Parts: sequence; structure tokens; C-alpha cells
Amino acid sequence: MTAFPETRLLAADLLLRPFSASDIEENQIACADPLIQQWLPLPQPYTRQDSADWCTKISHSLRETGDGIHFAIVDADTDRLLGTVGLKKTDWHGLVSEVGYSVAPWARGRGIAAEATRSVGHWLLVDHGFQRMELKAATGNLASQRTALKAGLQREGIMRNAGFTHAGRVDLVLFSLTPDDLKLQADHDGQPMEIR
Repeated sequence: MTAFPETRLLAADLLLRPFSASDIEENQIACADPLIQQWLPLPQPYTRQDSADWCTKISHSLRETGDGIHFAIVDADTDRLLGTVGLKKTDWHGLVSEVGYSVAPWARGRGIAAEATRSVGHWLLVDHGFQRMELKAATGNLASQRTALKAGLQREGIMRNAGFTHAGRVDLVLFSLTPDDLKLQADHDGQPMEIR
């Protein structure tokens, strides 16, 4: 079995770190938010016990079993939970993993998900030698699609009837990021990004 190492990443003023018991309350509030509930098939209602299980057990076991890795996105100075970004359905032979993210209501509109996704994509493709990172967003989830593009992912097309929400089946827009994409992207200063 292969698994990602327990990891902490810095992305601008954000810290991506493993979930902990200190995140239970804010994670429960965020995951119960109507917008997150609209697009993610999380338990309804999303209880404190659901949050405790995620923060202290499930997110860690998914890394340990090789499925992926899930980060709490927190303010690097205050450690306040701002959202989550993670990899799942990792194909270790094919070197492909799927990214997903959500942002707490109190942290929206600041580019947090895009910044965190860029950081995870670079870490996956450069540091771990993966060949592809995918993202799937419901066709109606325009905010997630804008985030994917802002993070540098490329839109590939529509996957019909490929996802589900509490409202039923949905079509998904498929995005991807590859090592060649990273070579073409510029950093915040407009200079070519260096591939290590």
C-alpha cells in the first residue's frame, strides 16, 4: 500500500495541515452551511458527531489507507479554520488523484480555495511526481468552476450524470492539471514557475 506522508504546506498566508480536535466546532458550522450542503453530499443535518468523526478519525484514515490526503485550510497566524482541500480516489499506479475543496462562509471571496488548490497541485505533481490532478464540479456550481480556473486547472468537458447531490444526479465539469500546465503557468510576479 502507498500513502501520502502526513504533511503541512504553506500557501501565502494560509497553512494546510491535518485536521484535529480543535477544528470540530468550526468544521461543523461550515459543513452545515446551506451552500456547502447544496453541492457536497455530506450528512444532513451535519452534526457535531459527524464533525468530530471527520476531524479526528475519517480524514486521517483516508490518508493512512492510501485514498488521498485531506487538509484543514487555516489562517497561518491565528490557526482559524477557513476551509478544506484534499485529494481522494488516488490512483497510485496511474499517478492520478482528484482534488476537492470547500470554504467556510466566513472566509469566502478571498481566493482561499484557489490558493490552497495551487499549492496542493504543485505538491502532488512536482514533489510526488504525479501526472494528473483532476477536479469535478457540478455544472451548476459556478463558484467552484471559477476557483478551478483561478487555480490553473484546465477545463476538459462535461461528464454526464456523473455526480450526485442531495437534490439528485448532476452533470459534472471535468478539470485537470498536469506537469506541462505547471511549466506554462506564471507565478504571482509574472515569472515562469520553476519546476524542481
